[in-house]
Amino acid sequence: MDTPDSPPPVPGGRHHEPDLRSMTRINLRPIASPMPLGFYAVAIASVLVGCFQLGVFEENADRAVAFTVLPAFVLQLLVGVLAFGARDVLAATLMACFSGTWLATCLVLALDPPGGAAVLGVLNLAFTVFAVLMASVARAKRALWLVLCVAVPRFAVAAAANLSGVAWLGTLSGVLALLLASAALYAAFALMLEDMRGEQVLPIGRSGPAHHAVEGDLAVQLRDLERAAGVRRTL
Repeated sequence: MDTPDSPPPVPGGRHHEPDLRSMTRINLRPIASPMPLGFYAVAIASVLVGCFQLGVFEENADRAVAFTVLPAFVLQLLVGVLAFGARDVLAATLMACFSGTWLATCLVLALDPPGGAAVLGVLNLAFTVFAVLMASVARAKRALWLVLCVAVPRFAVAAAANLSGVAWLGTLSGVLALLLASAALYAAFALMLEDMRGEQVLPIGRSGPAHHAVEGDLAVQLRDLERAAGVRRTL
C-alpha cells in the first residue's frame, strides 16, 4: 500500500523519481593557487637548461643539469594535480605536460642513450604543437598565454637543434629558454602578489571567464557547477 507521501504509481509498477536538486549539496574545498609554484618551476628549470645550451657550464655537466632540473618534474606534477582539484583543466594539463617534458629531458641528459638527441627533438616538436593548441584557447588567461607564446618558439628551436645538430640553433634555443624563464618569473610574481593582496598589482590582462573568476561574486564562481567535471555523471 502506498503511503500519502509516496509518488503516484505509473503503468508498469514504476514510480516517478523525486526532484533531487533541492536535496543535493556540493562541497567545495578552497585551496591556494598552485600556479605561482608552477611558473617558478618553469623559470628555474629553463634557466638551467638555457645556461647549459649557451655553454655556461662545462661540456660534461649533462648529469649535473639533469639532477638539478629533476625537481621541476616533481613540483609541476604536484601543481598539475592541485590544478585539477581546483577545476582548472587548462592549467592542470599544461603543468602536467611540462612535468613530463622535464622528466624526459632529465633522463636523456643523465643516461645519454643512443639516439637521445633525436628523440628529444621529436618530443620538443610534439610539445610545440601541444603548446600552440593550448595557446589558441588560453587567451583569456593572459599570464598562462604569455608563457605559452614564449614556449612555442623556444621548444620549436630546441626541436630543430636536437634534430639537426646545428650549433647556432642550440645557442638560440638557450637564449629563448632564458626569455621563457623571464616570462614565467613575471607570471609567477604577478599571481603571487595578486593572491597575497587580494587584488591585481601587476598587469596580467585577464578577460572573459578568467576575469570573472577573480572579480565576480560567489554566484559567478558557482555558475554551471553542476556541469563541471567530477560533478556530472561522465567526463
